[in-house]
Amino acid sequence: MTLTRPPSRTADTGRHARPSGTGRTAAVIVLVVLAALIPVLGPSPALHGTGEAEAPGTGGIALLRTVLFAALSVPAGELFVNRLARSLPGAPPERPRSWSPYAAAAGFVAALGLASVVATGNLVPDSVADIDVGGLYESRDGKLALLEVNAFLAAGLCATSRRPGLQVWPLAAVVVAEALRAHPTTEYSPLIGSGLTLVHLTCASLWVGGLLYALRALRQWRGSEAGPALLGLYARVAAVLLAAITATGVCSSLRRMPPGTIVDQLTDTAYGRVLLAKVILVAAVAALALWARIRLSRAADPLAACSPARAEVVALGVVVAVSGLLTALPVPIRW
Repeated sequence: MTLTRPPSRTADTGRHARPSGTGRTAAVIVLVVLAALIPVLGPSPALHGTGEAEAPGTGGIALLRTVLFAALSVPAGELFVNRLARSLPGAPPERPRSWSPYAAAAGFVAALGLASVVATGNLVPDSVADIDVGGLYESRDGKLALLEVNAFLAAGLCATSRRPGLQVWPLAAVVVAEALRAHPTTEYSPLIGSGLTLVHLTCASLWVGGLLYALRALRQWRGSEAGPALLGLYARVAAVLLAAITATGVCSSLRRMPPGTIVDQLTDTAYGRVLLAKVILVAAVAALALWARIRLSRAADPLAACSPARAEVVALGVVVAVSGLLTALPVPIRW
C-alpha cells in the first residue's frame, strides 16, 4: 500500500492531482455555503429573535443591491485586468468577449428598481401609479438613485462605443453615489463613513470582477505564457486590494458597532449576524486565494491554480449576495 501511493501522486500529476484538488475545493465551498446559510436564506432568519422588525420588501431590495454590486464589479474588473494585460510583454491581442454591456443593462434595471422604491417613500410600489418620479428630485436619496440609473445607462453606451475605457467615469459615479447613500447626513461624521465605503466598494469591485476576467483571459490564452503571468500579476495587486478591503471593513464596523457592543451585536442583531457570516466568507475566500497563489508559484503547471481560483470566484459571488443583504438590514448604530 505504501509503495503504490507515491507513484500515484507524482506520476502523471495532471491526471491524478486534479480530482483531489477538486475534492478539496468542493469541501471548502460546502463549508462556505453552510457558514453563509443564515443570510443567504433571506432577512427573516437573520431577524429571528432579535426583536427587530423586517422592513417591507427587504428581500427584494437585497436582491436588487446584489445585482447592482455584481453589475458594478464586472466592467470594473474588465477595465482593471485589461490595463494589467497591456503591461505584459508578449500578451496575445485577443481578449475575452466583454460582458460590460450586459452588466450595464442589469445594473440599469436594478438601479431603476431601487429608485422606484425610493420614489414611494422606501416602500415597495404596488403599481406604477404609486411611483412619484418627480419626488426623486426633492430628496437626497432620490437624487442619488437617479444618479445611479443615469450612470449605468451611460456606462452601457460607453461599453458599446469605440472607447469602452470611458466606462470608468460613470462607474465611479455609481461608487460615489453608493458611498453617499450608505451614510446619511444624520449619521455621525458621514463623510468619514462615505470615504471608507468608497475605498471598500472600489477595491471589492476590482477584486471580484478582476478575478473573473483574469480567469476568462487565462482560458482564452491557453498555451501562452502570458496567461499565468497575468494571473500572477493580478494576484500581487489583489493582495493589496484585500488589505484595503479588510482595513476599511473593520473601521466601518467599529463605527457602527463600538468595541464594547460588538460581541453582543454579532449574535443579537440581524446586521451583526450577517456581518459575521460575511467575515467568515471573506476569510474562506482569502484562504482560497492563498492556496491559488501557492499553487501558482510552486506547481509545475501554473494552470493548476485555476481550480482554487474558480472556487474563489464562486465564494466571492456569495460574498456579493451577502453584501447586498447587509445593505437592506437595519443598522444598529449605538453611540
